[in-house]
Amino acid sequence: LGGGAPTAELVAEYARKTLAAGRAIPGFGHGELLVQDLRYTVLRDFAKLHCAGDPLLQLASVCATAVPPVLSAARTVRNPRPTVHGISGACLRHHGLHEDEYYPVVLAVSRSLGCMANLVWARRLSLPIQHPISETLDTLERLATR
Repeated sequence: LGGGAPTAELVAEYARKTLAAGRAIPGFGHGELLVQDLRYTVLRDFAKLHCAGDPLLQLASVCATAVPPVLSAARTVRNPRPTVHGISGACLRHHGLHEDEYYPVVLAVSRSLGCMANLVWARRLSLPIQHPISETLDTLERLATR
């Protein structure tokens, strides 16, 4: 960017070149969600309150505006909107975690804590303990064809 502030035009052009080179644009196009990723929305709102002025988060904001139309025009993904991965790295970096390889660990731990909270509530509400069944592939195929 030559040291200047990122513009939507510069980001859009970079996105077009990236797609033309056959590369994906990480942080956009959730594989299953066809609506805005709510995790992204929550993290974006948090960043606006607590990280205003951070240049990397400003870039993420410009990307969230400029990249979806490029992806829509290229028809490369069903949902061109940004995902939580489009902003989480910038938030983590803003708060001092500069080792990119740890970002998936942070997200996995938060997901695990959510599962644990669910288990605690299940115990508190005296819900029955669920035991997952183990089935062979043949059994599952038979069940699926019914």
